[in-house]
Amino acid sequence: MSTRNTLFAGLCLLAMTGCKFGSSSSSDANPPPDTPPNILFIVIDDAGVDQFDSFGYGGAVPAQTASIDAIAQAGVRFRNTWSMPTCSPTRSTFFDGRYPFRSGVRNAIVSNDLANSQVSPYTLTTPKLLREQAGYVSALIGKMHLTGSDLAPHNHPLGDNAMRELGWDYFAGYLDGAPYPIDTTAGGVAPEGTYQCGFVPNTTADTANGADYGVCYLPSGHADGSHLLMTDPNNYPTPGRTCLELGGILDPRSSAYSAARHAELDFSAQNGHYTGAWKINHADGTNQQLSADQPAARGYRTTLETNLAIDWIEQTREQQPDTPWMLSLGYSTLHAPLQPPPASLLPHPDATLSLVGCGTPVADSLTELGILPVEPTDLADFAQQRAVAQHMLEAVDHEIGRLLVSTGIATEQDDGSLTYNPDSNTVVIITSDNGTYMPTVKLPFDPLRAKGSLYQTGVWVPLIVAGPMVNQSDRDVPHMINSTDLYSLFHEIAGIDASSLPSGLQLDAQPVMPYLTEPEQPGIRTSNFTEQGTNISAATPAPCVIPAANTCVQIFPQQGVCEDQSGVWYGPGSDIDPNGFSSCCAVNDYLASQNQPATILFPQHQSALRNEDFKLVRISRLDCATDSLVDTEEFYEINESTNPAQLKLDRADQDLLAGNSLTAEQQANYQSLRDQLTTLLTSNTPCPGDGNGDGRVDQTDLDEWAYWADPNQGGGASSWYDFNHDGLTDEADKAIIEANLGNDCRI
Repeated sequence: MSTRNTLFAGLCLLAMTGCKFGSSSSSDANPPPDTPPNILFIVIDDAGVDQFDSFGYGGAVPAQTASIDAIAQAGVRFRNTWSMPTCSPTRSTFFDGRYPFRSGVRNAIVSNDLANSQVSPYTLTTPKLLREQAGYVSALIGKMHLTGSDLAPHNHPLGDNAMRELGWDYFAGYLDGAPYPIDTTAGGVAPEGTYQCGFVPNTTADTANGADYGVCYLPSGHADGSHLLMTDPNNYPTPGRTCLELGGILDPRSSAYSAARHAELDFSAQNGHYTGAWKINHADGTNQQLSADQPAARGYRTTLETNLAIDWIEQTREQQPDTPWMLSLGYSTLHAPLQPPPASLLPHPDATLSLVGCGTPVADSLTELGILPVEPTDLADFAQQRAVAQHMLEAVDHEIGRLLVSTGIATEQDDGSLTYNPDSNTVVIITSDNGTYMPTVKLPFDPLRAKGSLYQTGVWVPLIVAGPMVNQSDRDVPHMINSTDLYSLFHEIAGIDASSLPSGLQLDAQPVMPYLTEPEQPGIRTSNFTEQGTNISAATPAPCVIPAANTCVQIFPQQGVCEDQSGVWYGPGSDIDPNGFSSCCAVNDYLASQNQPATILFPQHQSALRNEDFKLVRISRLDCATDSLVDTEEFYEINESTNPAQLKLDRADQDLLAGNSLTAEQQANYQSLRDQLTTLLTSNTPCPGDGNGDGRVDQTDLDEWAYWADPNQGGGASSWYDFNHDGLTDEADKAIIEANLGNDCRI
């Protein structure tokens, strides 16, 4: 069978119209009693447990998240949930139930990464499983970052069909991993670097460059016409920001429309969270693209993502009322670049941020408003970013509430509060993909060990589940949950028994449903695991130094991505050396020549395993002097206390191996975790020549190789049959299949 037929075997394409970019609302239609529950799966980006008041944290003044809190009160809070340290590995575990060392998705996927480090179309993903065994229809909206993108088509063999081929019936979102950088020209009205928020502020915020009036030019085809005059400060107190929210570009200090000026403005430039290049896979098999200059692709992403979710649910109910559905909604926020959301989405006045913009820390004023704590170390460099991130979280909470009420999954009370509606027959699951981005971490968590690290601040995430099967709502589950376990939860909700799953999947997922139905359910996991490694790449990215963590990474393929992460670029085009540096070791050599301290090299691989009370961290890092990898271990005592004085985190000064000798109890736990971690990491059986992951090397692999090697079909470049990782699927890879033909790696 050809790969093309294999990829689509059993795929039931639905004859329904694609979703619109518009909001709608309706009351819930009660499904037949034997219909499995619908699943609304919401992933908030870069939002660790430190951000959430409902989990007992949130800093001195937590974000106001009434919608998320309402779901938490109606359901179960899993207070001990681990993700992977970055987005792509965690998101792949949601839908395939396997740890990164099994799937090959070891780090956030970037344009240099080969298909070998992207989710494979041969994987039995959640949407495939639920469709095949329980009749679900599925949609993916927003960000999920499971594959490459058209930033590097030669490394992206699935192309614009990627999410369809991974199992979703409908997709509308982004294949890129994050919004593009903020357009500091604000659409071409000023030199680069003028407007750090991507819009023209008023003169109160920026006397020199701001504007209190102007013409808001709208993209061609906009429903409101070609422009809006924003010359009345009473109606438009912040014209630049209002224009951006409408999808337009403000020409500052102008009062009359000019067609010539309209033509000069750059609507094609991406601008952080206010534009997107949308990829849409319609359920009828057709594809659609929306570029940043089209009206439907402009506006605040969180709002557009929510509109799409509402529309898809409404259309599915209307066209297939007896069919259960699963919607995976990946919000782009809180991912960098940090950019103020529309003030209308906030639960409080937004005057301060409107005045100060995005460029300069405003620690004193924000502390006075109660947005930030007063500890000097916490106010040092990131007060502004923390405040913007808090507003972004409040904005996404607003939109989650709108989604729930519009679809009847929740009802709004007279006082504005939400009440979950169990009669909607919909399970709501809310989580995040990893810990919080470093400058926006809330105390008492550790910003130096945040997203990108496998310390607690980097992998401890919220997980909330509300649904009709929940017994005793508004309770905490203290037991260990892993992001892989959501794979089990999804099929448990659909009524699919684990015994019916194909053999040989090597799943790492453990059950979750017993915690929902049995309040006294003992812990199922005896250990928890997280991991981050190096993806298989066509080329090693240039160095980027994150000064706040004094760490050098070789992860980001472009300068803009490095700088969006508050990094200093040392690659080609660097201000330090236009030719760039070849490696982080070369960066440290340069720093030594300038009598500056060396940076810490980001690990090549890191893994961690914990039990109830202790955590082992194993790190493999390059030693520049010997050009070899050196393994080190760290050992911590940890807990999940909500009392800052009693919370035990894996801070640098808490490493038990760095102090006095271990107690007998500590030594026993340390040795046990070491043995378990080694056994786990060596449990994946290599199978050279097996490209479809079924554990066998057979004629099917030759047939699939032929598809991917064909320039007119698979393309002949990167694929899951590129066994020698040279970015080509060619005769050298076929030879590896033939050399191993007949091997059964399952034995």
